[in-house]
Amino acid sequence: MSLDEEISARRAEVRSDGYPMSIGELINLYRDNELDIHPEFQRFFRWSEEQKSRLVESILLGIPIPSIFVSQRDDGVWDVIDGLQRLSTIFELVGILKDQKGEELPPLTLKKTRYLPSLEGKKWENGTDETSSIGTTNRLVVRRSKIDVKIMLRESSESSKYELFQRLNTGGSPLSDQEVRNVILIMVNADAYRWIEDLAEDENFQSCVALSDRMLSEQFNLELVTRFLVFRQLGEEDIKQVGDIGEFLTERITQLAEPRSFKRIRKTEEKAFRSTFRCLAESLGEHSFRRFDTTRDKYRGGFLISAFEPIAFGIGYHADSYHGETDSLEMGKRVRALWSNQKFLDNSGMGVNTRVRLRSNVPLGRELFAV
Repeated sequence: MSLDEEISARRAEVRSDGYPMSIGELINLYRDNELDIHPEFQRFFRWSEEQKSRLVESILLGIPIPSIFVSQRDDGVWDVIDGLQRLSTIFELVGILKDQKGEELPPLTLKKTRYLPSLEGKKWENGTDETSSIGTTNRLVVRRSKIDVKIMLRESSESSKYELFQRLNTGGSPLSDQEVRNVILIMVNADAYRWIEDLAEDENFQSCVALSDRMLSEQFNLELVTRFLVFRQLGEEDIKQVGDIGEFLTERITQLAEPRSFKRIRKTEEKAFRSTFRCLAESLGEHSFRRFDTTRDKYRGGFLISAFEPIAFGIGYHADSYHGETDSLEMGKRVRALWSNQKFLDNSGMGVNTRVRLRSNVPLGRELFAV
């Protein structure tokens, strides 16, 4: 296929429109449940009161607000792809923002800003006390201010929506790859996302994977669950296709999360996951993915992703064959033996990129942990 043909084929998957809308119109769409900002996203996108107040300052001063990106669903409702915090701030200011339970949150109380210090303590309205509100005139200014809305029409392919979200929220974004992936999962299948969250809460998994506070704040525990689900039974030819690990994980877990696929794989994958980490917890616990110093016969350092891949994926591949304490004792021996395996050591050190490491260590893990 030529470049022009490739462009034409991909462009055919995207149908878009766009026009400026007043904030008043967006408020009405939200009130009428015609604009879905996905309140469950709030856990990933958190603005401070100061950031929210700066947005209100920009609106009042007539400073242009970046475009909002939405995707039109089959029922006509708009899903917000980019612009969640801007819209949430506006709806919170007006006092109509709802939480995950559908309950309205308290109206926003503004903070002073660089150019409008008198915003301090002000609200949208406060009964008859106009001195503590932004005032009638300013409420009209806000309502009449316009924001450019880019719309991905429902004729577009479903994957285009997730691709757009990923492109808008990576590269300089405050979100980690997994946080972006989480939001995409919620859009694809919220049940699949909650299932992954539940697996990450597994006591045996947590006892084996000792992560730093920074890793946890970036949802790396959910990324490890995602990696396990994606790579546990991945074909070797597919492993060879891994390029950028972040994009690869997003693409594959999105496919697994599709409702039909999720229904088919859920029980099998959950059983394999819990079996794998139960076995590791019984044999090695917090040492499962730490470096084993063969000269001193002791475990050292913290969690290593290079160890997680062959060990977790390798055991997971054969999960149905492991049972009882005897296997747990054998597991400890095999994990320690891994740290004497030259192939593993050559492909797990500093300077080895992720693609090379996975191509070598995933098949190696399956071989070493075969029953």
